[in-house]
Amino acid sequence: MNKDYIFQLEMNVRDYECDIQGIVNNANYLHYLEHTRHQFLLTEGISFIKLHDQGIDCVVARITVSFKTPLRSDDAFLSCLNLRKEGVRYVFEQDIYRKADHQLCIRAKVDTVCIVHGKLAECQELNEAFGKYF
Repeated sequence: MNKDYIFQLEMNVRDYECDIQGIVNNANYLHYLEHTRHQFLLTEGISFIKLHDQGIDCVVARITVSFKTPLRSDDAFLSCLNLRKEGVRYVFEQDIYRKADHQLCIRAKVDTVCIVHGKLAECQELNEAFGKYF
């Protein structure tokens, strides 16, 4: 783990997240990534509920995931992210590392966009909150 991140979250694998091979099922990594983004937003003072009430919905447009090393039951891991802006997209670069040995488990790129009053648009609230990262 030699990369700087703007946010890190420690989590643990739960038994029910593993498949018959004893490794985390690939779909559960998407939950880890989403939970990390949501926790990051909360630390930045951003509430999905408040945005939605204002007519702003932030949605995932595309996710690319490279699976490197599997996590297993009870593994502690660090879910890390960076953020950049490309046009109307907010691009989250997210990596997950096994905590015990800092082995890279997955590398993901998550493109998100905002639907403002039913239309794809810039979100001034997010631009202001995230401006320090661009």
